[in-house]
Amino acid sequence: PYKSEVTSFIEQLKAQRPALEAEQRAGRALLWDKPQDRAAQADFNAAKVAQQPYVYQTSDK
Repeated sequence: PYKSEVTSFIEQLKAQRPALEAEQRAGRALLWDKPQDRAAQADFNAAKVAQQPYVYQTSDK
């Protein structure tokens, strides 16, 4: 079966660095996988402002 150059590269990289995916998950956890603060989320939701149907419109004409 056909394998693209990108697929071959990724497979080779994973073979050379078996811990690569674990490192990526650890990096993601630094920024994204955080517990949510319900009080802060409620404040964010209460502070939302309705968006105009056409976002670039500057007046109500």
